[in-house]
Amino acid sequence: MLVTIVSRIYRPEPSAASLFLGAVADELTDRGNQVIVLTARPPGRMTTPRHSETVRTFPVIRDRQGYVRGYIPYLSFDIPLAFRMLFMRRPDVVFMEPPPTTGLVVRIVCALRRIPYVYDAADIWSDAADQATNSSLVIRVLRAMEGFGMRGAERLVTISQGVVTRARALGVTRRIAVTGFGADTGAFSPNSAIPVRRLFVYAGSYSPWHGAEALIDAFGIFSREHPGYTLRFIGNGSERETIEARAREVGVADAVEFLAAVPAEQLLPHLNEAVASMATLRPGTGYDYAFTTKAYSSLAAGCPVLFAGPGPTATFLREANRHVRAGIACEHDVAQIAIAMEQLATTPLQAEEREALGRWTAEEHSLAAVARRVVDNIEAAAADPEED
Repeated sequence: MLVTIVSRIYRPEPSAASLFLGAVADELTDRGNQVIVLTARPPGRMTTPRHSETVRTFPVIRDRQGYVRGYIPYLSFDIPLAFRMLFMRRPDVVFMEPPPTTGLVVRIVCALRRIPYVYDAADIWSDAADQATNSSLVIRVLRAMEGFGMRGAERLVTISQGVVTRARALGVTRRIAVTGFGADTGAFSPNSAIPVRRLFVYAGSYSPWHGAEALIDAFGIFSREHPGYTLRFIGNGSERETIEARAREVGVADAVEFLAAVPAEQLLPHLNEAVASMATLRPGTGYDYAFTTKAYSSLAAGCPVLFAGPGPTATFLREANRHVRAGIACEHDVAQIAIAMEQLATTPLQAEEREALGRWTAEEHSLAAVARRVVDNIEAAAADPEED
């Protein structure tokens, strides 16, 4: 079977989507399928590693931070994509990653060529965009495109039931499989040889709906009684200037670091030496159903998670704590975050506890297991497409 994966981001670019799509490609090829990936050319001097799939890249416009993000960068990927899909060898099935503009292109081309496709609905983009723009017109257009792309899919896969509910609200009646998400346990694992430092790590994007600036205020309170700690942001986001300004106002700018996003092998040592990783989700944004997938990589590395916010991540952590010391879930509240930081700092996980956390995550939440479930759906979509 020939499978085409369509995504604006793919390995080696550091992101959860890259790890996930790479795992799906690996599982597809392990089952004897041929895989072609249509994606953007990696930024800078990044080179595409050799794997079993064929990766075809093309140049795109990137933002100042080097990401394919925003209307013009999206179109710079989607317009060439339309022509590539029109004239490529016809695959048996397409597996696609949003944004909604890509979903629009994929649905139109796949309809013209009668190709079934599977839509990776990791979250609802139009819900997230509602926090990034005040334009109701933009939101309506984005929501219409997103629903159009989803409704044309043979099947959808997603990480949580919350996304299923929102997809149904967009009029999606196709099969939606909750395949979950997980950690690349081949890339993330504990390392007791690395000593734990006075360090908290936030690894990932920080956008308006994350509300990561609350960590700065909490860190300010925490640092009064526990000086010498560092709060390190690794990743990118539209809120960086806001967070930097808040760090200066609170008086902790010297203890707050910002690093660019890095591949898994470079992120791992940061997690190995951190007291805990941090993740946030601002409540009341209409995005409360979202799962903070960065938690999986941290847990696989043996690093507990401090999560502040609503939604399934908090439930997941509380359930995980029944088996191992996985971290703390609290409200998106500065005082509660500061208390949680103090608890993690004063009673840090010992080496054997970090090893146990990593083992449990590998056994229960590996990305390889998720990829197997996703590929089951891709193969089913190709084998038994429904008539529109």
